[in-house]
Amino acid sequence: MTDKPVNDMTFEEAMKELETVVNRLERGDVALEESISLYERGAALKSRCEEKLKEAEAKVAKITFGADGAPAGTAPLDAG
Repeated sequence: MTDKPVNDMTFEEAMKELETVVNRLERGDVALEESISLYERGAALKSRCEEKLKEAEAKVAKITFGADGAPAGTAPLDAG
């Protein structure tokens, strides 16, 4: 695990640390206080991953085509 603030993590960093947290909790070999801290860190990491995924989804664009069939640019992805 790292001491890096969760809000400064990339999606990949948060996901990797979340996997580490889950593995440690599943093993069950940590003290109660540490389990609580791990759970809280895991919840924050999960939220960070969800936030970064939403950001990525907002950036996804579809390619638009002109009358001649050539790519003409991009437009926001339809939400639905």
